[in-house]
Amino acid sequence: MSAASSGSPGLSGSAGSRVVVGVGGGIAAYKVAELVRRLREAGHRVRIVPTPAALEFVGLPTWAALSGEPVTTSIWDDVHEVPHVRIGQTADVVVVAPATADLLARAAHGLADDLLTNILLTARCPVVMAPAMHTEMWEHPATQANVATLRSRGVLVVEPAVGRLTGTDSGAGRLPEPAELARVVEHALLGRGSAQPQDLVGRTVVVSAGGTREPIDPVRFIGNRSSGRQGYALATTALARGAQVVLVAANVGLPDPAGVSVVPVATAAELRDAVHDAAATADVVVMAAAVADFAPVAVAPDKLKKDVDEAPVVQLKRTVDVLSELVDRRRPDQVIVGFAAETGDADADWLEHGRRKLARKGCDLLVVNQVGGGLAFGTADNAGMILAATGESIEVPLGPKAALADRLWDAVVGRLTSATPR
Repeated sequence: MSAASSGSPGLSGSAGSRVVVGVGGGIAAYKVAELVRRLREAGHRVRIVPTPAALEFVGLPTWAALSGEPVTTSIWDDVHEVPHVRIGQTADVVVVAPATADLLARAAHGLADDLLTNILLTARCPVVMAPAMHTEMWEHPATQANVATLRSRGVLVVEPAVGRLTGTDSGAGRLPEPAELARVVEHALLGRGSAQPQDLVGRTVVVSAGGTREPIDPVRFIGNRSSGRQGYALATTALARGAQVVLVAANVGLPDPAGVSVVPVATAAELRDAVHDAAATADVVVMAAAVADFAPVAVAPDKLKKDVDEAPVVQLKRTVDVLSELVDRRRPDQVIVGFAAETGDADADWLEHGRRKLARKGCDLLVVNQVGGGLAFGTADNAGMILAATGESIEVPLGPKAALADRLWDAVVGRLTSATPR
């Protein structure tokens, strides 16, 4: 079984694929109906394989109607077609949701006592498993050991969401929302045929994304054009490569990526605190957020009025340089990556400004983007140059932001020490 690759939903090449959806016996099975609908609307052919326990929660007629395909739980149906082998062999991706503690255990130990577990053994395509269970079950050492085993084999096990569970319980173990799971499946489909490297398994990475907002008054703020899309692409591709991901998101209007721990922030000061907290135990920190260079010295307690004789003067102060602080505090085994959105001027072009910034900051890698004129900010595509402190440079042509993210993770992996991941 190989893990999901990365990409961006909606890119050509993924529509019309054969998706096998394995449904485990958990109450979250009802949410999988929405996942199936989204996959079919994207043009995929969906074959649903529920476990017998799953049919206690959502019946077979529902799955058949949603998928438009035959549904069975038995290896003895249509034996002449050898379904326990053929379904896995012909799939472009297999996604299991909800992946119960029992299903994770059976998959990790290679058991094949029903149709779904047979398919998991015969599949040679990307496999995605989305666990859902009570917090105590998810955190149990046996479950965590099974998850580690599956990830070591290349299975993309998505971290469960935190929220309301069965009854009045809340905590880690909630199935991610169908829209997010659909995005994960699209990432897997875009990489079918070549296994996503699991070179970040056991690593913790911190990614900042978006743009900070420094308040002038209760209504107005100083901000920038960053959408957070590149940071989110970095987070999702790191997850696909096996990392535990903390995403510090500054004013981003995007849905939280499934399996990623998201820390929302607003200002440069909040981002600084959140990044430093997460960086304390991280192997890699990527500062993709656009952090404001300046903030008002004082914030007006009330909205500044327009009907005054003169426009108010806002005095500014420099914000703390978070990237430089990270470099100063880094451990010898930690990789620090910066981003620089640059334009050319009379003094130098955008790339030279990036080289100068790398020298000033002292980080291991710096991604330089040319901005302005509809480039980089708010777009689905990006291009740039990855500069290394050791002098190398990697040009990344215009393409999906996930492609740039993967090239950056390639460069990061090459700089991680051979020490055992924490």
